[in-house]
Amino acid sequence: MADLFLGVDLLRVQEVNQHLDLTYVPLAPSMVRGLINLRGQIVTVLDLRDRLGLPPRAEGMKPMSVVLSRELGVVSFLVDGVGDVIEADPDDFESPPPTLDESIRGFVRAVCKQPDTLLLILDPDQVIGGNADAA
Repeated sequence: MADLFLGVDLLRVQEVNQHLDLTYVPLAPSMVRGLINLRGQIVTVLDLRDRLGLPPRAEGMKPMSVVLSRELGVVSFLVDGVGDVIEADPDDFESPPPTLDESIRGFVRAVCKQPDTLLLILDPDQVIGGNADAA
């Protein structure tokens, strides 16, 4: 998303979908884009761009939905696209660097160096209910 290369623990990912029809939720925070009915289960859809303070998606760009399992149920993140599954050695993970933008640092659990970029590992629970300034 934007110039960021983001990831989450694969064990938390329930499924990935093309953008689904959303039901609007009046008076919800701006990051809540709506609800989807996923085979009878009502799932809250959060726009990751909005939550991370990134600029809105380009006009006509359709996001994808990454459905994540949590103790309190499932939630969906709207993302620009989905890449490959990366298997990383636990020794490759490091704490987020102090140079990481403060607006997203509280949402990043770890970083993992890749050949061409830095993979930011998100903490979905922080994204959903945490405060980025708390880290």
